[in-house]
Amino acid sequence: MSLQSVKDFLSRHAPEIPVIETEASSATVALAAEAHGVEPDQIAKTICLRIGTEPVLVVAAGTKRLDNRKFKDRFGVKPRMLDVEEVLATTSHPVGGVCPFGLPSPIKIFCDVSLQAFDEVVPAAGATNAAVRIAPQRLVALTDAEWADLCQ
Repeated sequence: MSLQSVKDFLSRHAPEIPVIETEASSATVALAAEAHGVEPDQIAKTICLRIGTEPVLVVAAGTKRLDNRKFKDRFGVKPRMLDVEEVLATTSHPVGGVCPFGLPSPIKIFCDVSLQAFDEVVPAAGATNAAVRIAPQRLVALTDAEWADLCQ
């Protein structure tokens, strides 16, 4: 259902953006970059975290790492990663296919400024072999995300 929820979301909100399904897995940044013919940083990876009891998503350039100091300065707490079961329950997407589209309920989304270096980024699309190509500004607008400086 996860892939379908992304397709349904895009069909309603951005019908011009097709979901690209590949034969090869794109479950990691390296695999996704290879499958889509882009640099690893052009892969927009989605990290599932918890701020207190609230789950949030951070979408960042592929090789960037969350900066714990920047995160704590911004939110007042250390970032806590969700485990595999929590990720699936929160997003309906499997690890390796997590994205900010087609979520079962609203989740606060932050797009790291590292994405602004690209005209187009490639986030997953609800499955380990699915993605979309999208401008970072369109990603922010489509998901009602907020820009944030959270990565190294």
